[in-house]
Order: sequence, then C-alpha cells, then structure tokens
Amino acid sequence: MKSDEQMGFPKNKMIGQNSIAFGQPVAILTSASVVGKKEGQGPLASLFDKVGTDDMFGAKTWEEAESFLQAQAASLCLEKAGLTSQEIRYIFAGDLLGQCIASSFGLAEFKRPLFGVYGACSTSALSMSLGALTVSGGAADKVLCVTSSHFASAEKEFRFPLEYGNQRPLSATWTVTGSGAFLLGENNTESKRALISGITPGKIVDYGIKDAMNMGACMAPAAADVIFHHLKDFKRKPSCYDKIVTGDLGFVGKEILLQLLLEKGIDIEKQHTDCGIEIYDPFLQDTHSGGSGCGCAASVLSAYLLKKLETKEWKRILFVPTGALLSKVSFNEGNSVPGIAHAMVLESP
Repeated sequence: MKSDEQMGFPKNKMIGQNSIAFGQPVAILTSASVVGKKEGQGPLASLFDKVGTDDMFGAKTWEEAESFLQAQAASLCLEKAGLTSQEIRYIFAGDLLGQCIASSFGLAEFKRPLFGVYGACSTSALSMSLGALTVSGGAADKVLCVTSSHFASAEKEFRFPLEYGNQRPLSATWTVTGSGAFLLGENNTESKRALISGITPGKIVDYGIKDAMNMGACMAPAAADVIFHHLKDFKRKPSCYDKIVTGDLGFVGKEILLQLLLEKGIDIEKQHTDCGIEIYDPFLQDTHSGGSGCGCAASVLSAYLLKKLETKEWKRILFVPTGALLSKVSFNEGNSVPGIAHAMVLESP
C-alpha cells in the first residue's frame, strides 16, 4: 500500500511546541445556527438560520429546550449538505450542562457514534479541532461538530435558578441561547464555507481568580497564552490575520487580553474582536460585559465569521473560543476558576 506522501497527500506536521499544520486543509462544508429571542434582537439577527420566538422552544424544561437547539442546528446543517445522519461517520458534541445532557438527549435521534467533549465555552473549537484531526488523519470522511448553550439552563447549572432573582454585576456576561453545527469533510469539493489549515490546542491557565461572575477575567489569560504560542509556533505576526476572534471574553476580558499580550510585546488591537461583543448591542440590550457560552462562539462563527471568509472579504482568521473550567462543586469548595482556549486557523476557500 502506498503512503500518503507517495499518493501526493502531504502529512500533517507538528509545529513548534503546541501546534499542528494540516498537510491537506480540512473543509467546513456546511454549518447552521439556531438562537433564542434575545440573540435575534441583536446586530447579527438577520444572519442566523433560525431565531426562536420563545426560549422554551416548545419544551417543558430549559434543558430540553437546549437539546432541541442542538437537534435543530444539526438537522439544518445536514439538510444544507443534502445528507442524512447515516452518511456522516462521527459526531463530536458538547455543552455546559452536567454530563453534557443537552448533547446526549438532543443528538440521540441521529443514531451515530458520538464523541462527547467538554471544553466549557471553548467547546466549538475543541469539537472542531478533534473533528478536523479525525478527517485529516483519514479516520472519517465526514464528521458533524455541534455545541450549544442556553441562558436559563446555564444559570441553573452554575449560578442560581432564574426564580431566585439574583442581581448580576457589570462584569458578568450573558450566556447565549444558541447552537452551532458544522459539517467537516475532506477538501475535495468545490462547495465549502472555509478551510481549517491549522490548530493550536490550549493549556489550562489559572490566575487564581475566584469571581464566577467575571468570566472574562477568568478566561483572558488562557486566550493570551494560546495566541502567544500560536504566533510563536507558526512564526506569524498578528498582521498575518484579517481578524483574531476570541469567543467569550466580552468587554472586560477583551481589555485584559490586550494588556496581557502587550506585556509579551504583541499588539492585536487592530485585528481583535470577540463573539461576545459582536452578538449583542451594548446600548440596546442589557447584557453588561457581553455574551458567553458554548453557543456564543459557535453561532457567531456559523452566521457571521464564515460568511466573511466565504465571500473572501477576509482571507484568514484566528478563531479562539475560551472556556472557564468550573462547576458548582469546585466553586462552592472555594476553588479558583481555571481557563482554557483553543485556536483554529480558518481560511477562505
């Protein structure tokens, strides 16, 4: 049997300390986004595939509503590709709830092998990175990557049920009610939204912050770390990217990120934006520091960022969703909130 190199397919390559460059980029073939009522009132409203008029989505519980979000996004993504669930090899999915129940209940009907993953709000990049490695390594021809979050189910999981009526500080972000689904496959078709050409998986970074209502401060150090190592590994400057897009930092986390990178001699202010800032209107919507949640980066990537790459308005972006690795147990036991972030190089097709 001939090797990949003999067949003309370049191998994946380890880059620097942490990164991987794909010898043959992996294609994002189709994607879909489904969001809640509040997200449908923001500046990206017209770009989402579906907007709910009621955040219960006809379900009896918030958790069931989130499962519905995932099922809807996954179905739409496959529908756009003209495929049934039986025509994909694997599903990579996760969410913010205990035991990833939004994914397990929401995607059971697809009856495909499921890799359940958890990266908190960085799950979109985590699932897509693992999916891209699987496709690039020849272990699958098509994989579906899905994630979601729901404001009410997340508040119940990590803070207080809505009935409690607790007051949110200005540093708090608003968990996005939304889901994003992405079909990844080999780069051998003309129809595709973008290409994944490289990834830099992130490390757990813990600055000892214990304020669970300030997710931006908890996650910004992890974003700074992975961006620093990505640029070092690929020997690139911020100007090599049209945009460097974090997922969930909001206004508070953005300022911390820029400062942390400036201390390392890296200025990304011209290139940087954040999905949590893009999805809500800071003047018309009461979301304080902005948006967060697994569905934040996923829905903004599908609806907004990929469109910019698809139309070639942007040629290359660095997509960096961030996650806060806490639980009710760890928080109530007085532990700090570690952060993690994963970086993906996305290019126009």
